[in-house]
Amino acid sequence: MKNIAHIEGKPRCHCGIFGIYGHPEAAVLTYYGLHALQHRGQEAAGIVTSQWIEDKRKCKFNVHKGEGLVSDVFKDEEILRLLLKGSAAIGHNRYSTTGASENKINIQPFVVSYKNGNLALAHNGNLTNYRELRHLLQEEGTIFQTTSDTEILLHLAARSKKPTQVEQILEAFQTVRGAYCCVMLTDSSLIAARDPFGIRPLALGKIDGALVVASETCAFDIIGAEYIRDVEPGELIVIDQESLRAGAPHSYQIFNEPQQPFHCIFEYIYFSRPDSKIFGENVDKVRRKLGKLLAREAPVIPYSDDDRVIVINVPDSSNTATLGYVSESRKMGYNVKVELGLIRSHYVGRTFIQPGQNHREIKVKSKFNTVKGVLKDRRVVIVDDSIVRGTTSRQLVKLIRDAEPKEVHFRVTSPPIRFPCYYGMDFPSKEELIANRCNGDVEKIREELGVDTLAYLSMDSLLASAPKDKGQHYCTACFNGEYPIPIDPEATKNQNDL
Repeated sequence: MKNIAHIEGKPRCHCGIFGIYGHPEAAVLTYYGLHALQHRGQEAAGIVTSQWIEDKRKCKFNVHKGEGLVSDVFKDEEILRLLLKGSAAIGHNRYSTTGASENKINIQPFVVSYKNGNLALAHNGNLTNYRELRHLLQEEGTIFQTTSDTEILLHLAARSKKPTQVEQILEAFQTVRGAYCCVMLTDSSLIAARDPFGIRPLALGKIDGALVVASETCAFDIIGAEYIRDVEPGELIVIDQESLRAGAPHSYQIFNEPQQPFHCIFEYIYFSRPDSKIFGENVDKVRRKLGKLLAREAPVIPYSDDDRVIVINVPDSSNTATLGYVSESRKMGYNVKVELGLIRSHYVGRTFIQPGQNHREIKVKSKFNTVKGVLKDRRVVIVDDSIVRGTTSRQLVKLIRDAEPKEVHFRVTSPPIRFPCYYGMDFPSKEELIANRCNGDVEKIREELGVDTLAYLSMDSLLASAPKDKGQHYCTACFNGEYPIPIDPEATKNQNDL
């Protein structure tokens, strides 16, 4: 099932992961955690629990996963209460970046049994050397069950000759490259790991004596868990009974020599929920600053004291940035007012009918509609977080033009996207990106979109919006093509095909 909540033309999210150890309601809390992380992936969801069987003196893994939203996959309450028993669990929301999205065998978490017992894994991100490793493992006789890069980690751990399970898993992470956050279940522990560059966010928390990990802190809020800290870049943590007694996980470094972290700047721009805290800062605070700096760089100035400029957001990711844009415009003395000019339907599914006219236009109209009384005869500023292909933006502008405004201005709270991402975001190929097709010429992009003026946030202002009090650095490869992690040349051809 494709991502039904995705707005065509936007960058698609990667995945959401959640794990908990030491709670009698582990499956239920994982369900709610995944529900809070639904924005990170809507194609499929899954939960694995670890249950100790006393009379058999062994651990049993219980699994349920399927296509669709979390509420669809787990709509039968008995799945959580009767099937998914156990005090430890991991869960996954899927949006595919590597591996065919329509293939059910790619739904995570993956579960295997090997010489050291059971092992389950859920992964967020992309392994940039997966093709090289997959070919190597296949040459050695490894049989792959999926087309996902995630499975490589399981095979690497299973074939390791290291004496302990933790050392085997550490060796697997030392072999792969890329942007990843992972949660793993063993018979006796919950393991979480984050890549040495810290590109994807991963947080650690606690609730009722149990320890939890999640892609974003909004998953803690929904279950009443307390945020402790982030899992550090290059850190692998092990949570077991000893950890619960100590109140902290065991911590290991994947590599002895630390890397310079490069957090994904797009987590602040678009992916994460505004009520989450990632990379040490509240997302809402960063997005408001993005809007404020954009207002300073590219204001739409009223013609007179009686002229009022209407500012509208493209729901929902640009909501708070729009508030920042308006507040800063007012601070500079401009007569600017925020309005709800676009209404988004949150209940639309996929559009199956292919009308003879413009199918994309129908799709956009099924997701958005204008409040014509707000827009008619007004100077309108559209604030959005990004423009990828330009297709949806162009159709939105047409939709707004149909409401008969005087002028339409477009403001973007990020620089032009000119390069694809290989670290877990499903950006189109370079040729599909409107900023690349137009060679970065903003005037040409403006003409394609059909707006009176167009302005992007500068790279300097983008970086000024993100926190640097702890020496943070950010991955901005989608804007400038500077990739911090080496890329397998084969992976640049097609991210979705093995």
